[in-house]
Amino acid sequence: MNSVSSLTLDSHAICNPQLHHPFSFRRLPPARNVVVCSAKPVAPPPTKLAADTSAARISSLSQVSGVLGCQWGDEGKGKLVDVLAHHFEIVARCQGGANAGHTIYNAEGKKFALHLVPSGILNEDTLCVIGNGVVVHLPGLFKEIDGLESNGVSCNGRILISDRAHLLFDFHQVVDGLREAELAKSFIGTTKRGIGPCYSSKVNRNGIRVGDLRYMDTFPQKLDLILSEAALRFKDFKYGPDVLKEEVEKYKRYAERLEPFIADTVHVMNEAIEQKKKILVEGGQATMLDIDFGTYPFVTSSSPSAGGICTGLGIAPRVVGDLIGVVKAYTTRVGSGPFPTEILGSGGDLLRFAGQEFGTTTGRPRRCGWLDIVALKYSCEINGFSSLNLTKLDVLSDLDEIQLGVSYKLVDGTPIKSFPSDLRLLEQLKVEYEVLPGWKSDISSVRNYSDLPKAARHYVERIEELVGVPIHYIGVGPGRDALIYK
Repeated sequence: MNSVSSLTLDSHAICNPQLHHPFSFRRLPPARNVVVCSAKPVAPPPTKLAADTSAARISSLSQVSGVLGCQWGDEGKGKLVDVLAHHFEIVARCQGGANAGHTIYNAEGKKFALHLVPSGILNEDTLCVIGNGVVVHLPGLFKEIDGLESNGVSCNGRILISDRAHLLFDFHQVVDGLREAELAKSFIGTTKRGIGPCYSSKVNRNGIRVGDLRYMDTFPQKLDLILSEAALRFKDFKYGPDVLKEEVEKYKRYAERLEPFIADTVHVMNEAIEQKKKILVEGGQATMLDIDFGTYPFVTSSSPSAGGICTGLGIAPRVVGDLIGVVKAYTTRVGSGPFPTEILGSGGDLLRFAGQEFGTTTGRPRRCGWLDIVALKYSCEINGFSSLNLTKLDVLSDLDEIQLGVSYKLVDGTPIKSFPSDLRLLEQLKVEYEVLPGWKSDISSVRNYSDLPKAARHYVERIEELVGVPIHYIGVGPGRDALIYK
C-alpha cells in the first residue's frame, strides 16, 4: 500500500465540470489549501484534424466491437459507448445487472445515470439489447425507462430484453444484505443490489427467467420455491403466504408491461450479424472484478471480461472483433479487497475529490491510487484489447509528479511476473514505481493530441510502452466532446 506525502495540489482552483452550480466553491479538508470550483472551460470547436482522426478511428472498428473495463469498474465505459453508439445499429449489455452505473451526458450537457439500459439509448437510431447474461430487476428497469421518457428519450421499440435473462427480485437484495451482515469483518463490499444471490439462483437452477412471466399459472410455485429456500437459510428473512400473494400480483402487472420488450435476443443478435449490422457490446464492471480472473472473492458474480460477451449474448467467438479496454489514468475501486497501488490518507482524498470518485450506483466513496500497470497488462492479456481508452487524464493536471506502479516484488525482492491470485501475497507485496513529471496545466479544453503538454503526452506514451497496447481515445472531461482521438 502506498501512503504518499509528496502528492500535492496547488492552491489554485481545480475545475470540476461534474458539479452543476456555476462558481460554487467547496473546500477540501482544512489541512490542504485547495478549492474545488465548478467553472467549466469552454472547449474550442473541433479542428478538421481532430474530426478526421475521430472518423478514421471509429470507421475502422469491426462489425462486432466491444467496450470493456480494465480495472475494478467505474472507468467511464458509458461515455465511450455513448459516443460510439452513433456509428452502431445495436448496443448490447451481456452481463451484470443494476450494479453497473454508467454516467453519460447528452448533447445539451444533461446528465443521465444508467444502470440496466445500455448507454446507446441516447442515440435515437440505436437498438438497445439486454442479453441473456444480464440479471434484470424489473422495478429498477421501469424506473430507469420512466426517467428517460420523462426527459424526452424515447424507449418505445428501442429496448429488447432476452427471454433467457434471469429476474432479480427484491428478496435477492434482502438476501444480499443479510449475507454481507453474516460475513461481518470478511464482507465482500457488494452494492447490495442482489446480483450475487440472483446469479446463485441461476446456477442452482431454480432461478426465474424473463420468459417465465408468460406463464403466470406456474409462476407462483417457482417463486414460492426460492422464497422458501431463503427463509430456511436466513432466520431474519420474513416470508409467508401474504408475501407470496403480494409478489405474484405485482409481477402480473410487470409481465403485462414487459411483454413488448421481450425477445429471443440470441436470434436477434445472430440475424443482425448475418445482415452485416454493426453491433457494440457494453461491458458492466471490469476484468479485475471478474468471477474467475478478479481478486476473488472480492469480485462480482459474472464475467465482465471478453468471454462474457459470447456466453452473455449467444454469439460465436469468431464474430467478435475489436475490443476497447477502458482504463482510468489512475486506479479506483469500491468495496473490500486488495488494492496494491492504493494511496492512503489525504493523498487519496485529494484524488477522490478532484475526480469526484463517488459511485454512480451507490454513492459510496471510491478508494483511489496510482495506475497499476501490472494489473492493466494482466487485463490486456485476458481480453486481447486492440486499443485502450484512457479516461480522466484531466484529473491529474495539478499534480507535481505522477507515479506508475510498474512491477510487483516479494518482500525479499523477488520479482512477481504476473498479477497473482493469492490475496495474502497481494496484501504483502511491494510495488515498484516510476515517477513522471506532472504537466501543471488545465487540459480539459484540448481536443488534439499534439496540443497536450509534453509531460501529458509522455505519460500516455509510457503507458502504451509498458502494456504494449495503443491508446486511441483519451478522456479529458465528462462531456461527450471532451475526448481526444489519438
